[in-house]
Amino acid sequence: MSVSYKKFFKMLIDRDMSQVEFRLKAGIAPNTMTKLRREEPVTFAILDRICATLNVDYGDIIEYIPDAKNGDAEQDK
Repeated sequence: MSVSYKKFFKMLIDRDMSQVEFRLKAGIAPNTMTKLRREEPVTFAILDRICATLNVDYGDIIEYIPDAKNGDAEQDK
């Protein structure tokens, strides 16, 4: 399973908000922003802060990307 936060970073660009500005406003640690940039999983508490700060829903900031191996197994069923 993989996640993509491209929607989140695009939203920051569209809103003309820097990553540092957002991080400070949301109260998110620098290492958490690094996880987001590396498309690593973060907790729902972090996703909640992001959504609350931007006034959006989870689907607006994150995308689930199934593993190719698992996707093929599901199609075989």
